[in-house]
Amino acid sequence: MRTLRAVSDSSNVAFVTPEATVFEAMLGGWESQQRSRGLRSTTIATRRRLILRLQEFSGRMPWEWNAQDVEEFISGPDQRLKSLSTMRHNHNAIKTFCAYLIDPNYDWVEICENQFGSHPVQVCLPWNTVAHKAQYEGSGKRRPLSFDEVETLFDTADAKVEELAASGKKGALAALRDSQIFKTAYAFGLRRNELAQLDLADLHYNPEAKQWGRYAALHVRWGKAAGGGAPRRRTVLLVPEFDWWVPGMRQWVEQGRDRFDPGELDAIWVTERRTRISGGYLDRRFAELRAEAGLPEELTLHSLRHSYVTHLIEHGYADRFVQEQVGHQHSSTTSIYTSVSGDFKNRILAQALRKITEEEG
Repeated sequence: MRTLRAVSDSSNVAFVTPEATVFEAMLGGWESQQRSRGLRSTTIATRRRLILRLQEFSGRMPWEWNAQDVEEFISGPDQRLKSLSTMRHNHNAIKTFCAYLIDPNYDWVEICENQFGSHPVQVCLPWNTVAHKAQYEGSGKRRPLSFDEVETLFDTADAKVEELAASGKKGALAALRDSQIFKTAYAFGLRRNELAQLDLADLHYNPEAKQWGRYAALHVRWGKAAGGGAPRRRTVLLVPEFDWWVPGMRQWVEQGRDRFDPGELDAIWVTERRTRISGGYLDRRFAELRAEAGLPEELTLHSLRHSYVTHLIEHGYADRFVQEQVGHQHSSTTSIYTSVSGDFKNRILAQALRKITEEEG
């Protein structure tokens, strides 16, 4: 930045394209600042693309932006169908960029005044940005699967394996893998990326559950990051109610997986091309399986994680245990995943009524 300022202060030197040069230097400086804060490269790249889209949409440079530019960009055709949480993330990225430009520790205000007779201002303000007022901002249609729906989904997946194996058609091994993938997502409450990134080394023993061997726990190394930082890690224990998962997982790991000849690839979920399964494939395959099972379209792969939380609560596990299992920093986050069934609430009510009756008797 000092080099840029020295050039801008020199009366004998002029930029060939000063606007583009300064804009690129701004982006470069902001990226360096974010890297210094330890933010992930993917977060930095996503934010950069957003700023470039805003500049292209507005036709203005950052030192010319005003609040209306942001409002029209966020409400424009490219953005208006985004969820509230995505809109808020976009607002925060633009706000952070502007805050960097006007920070007195940097020289961008002075550089822009000297070069263009204008300077950057904060364009994301309390009255034109999305406030974080609710814990959950997703669609109201999203919900966990019931126990019956989980059973229907997995029965459909298993039937597909048996059908392809009996017919001798290609795809039985992939169907076995996919069936076990979705069972793993449910049995451990995993997010999509956590599921896709599992390696053989992530299968763990639990001295309290020796009967399950190396399938008693999963070490999640690619948990959702906070604030653009590094992925968070956790170990998820298998609970007794989901021990039906072990035989199928053992069959895939010890018999099925090697038939794809993965070589040195350590991924649990490998493809016919000896690559790791992708998140996009998981979404597409879940949608296909959901349709085959005749389940509602609002159910997504992430609904299995919601189901895990809900069903653990219904099985009587403590809130804190569930929170640790799914890797939530705050119990309030876990609570929005929970949607206990009417049967569960009726059992709790019956227990309370029975206790009152016994006390009165």
